Amino acid sequence: MTVTAPSLEERLTTQIHRRTSRRVRDLAVEVLNETVVVSGVAPSFHVKQLALHAVRELLPNSSFRNRIEVAEPSIAS
Repeated sequence: MTVTAPSLEERLTTQIHRRTSRRVRDLAVEVLNETVVVSGVAPSFHVKQLALHAVRELLPNSSFRNRIEVAEPSIAS
């Protein structure tokens, strides 16, 4: 049985989930032409910032596109 190392996308996704306690909905991480693109929906700017720090922890000197939107959850009446 061969075990393969996780891809960069998988590592980044895991790191973002860990740092944000899985609070970024519809999280997607893609590597396109050596640029990392992170997208999803965060419930606050704080959670968005945590996600960005998670990317920086793994890729401190790389450029990436931040497409995480902040949308506060709606309150049901």
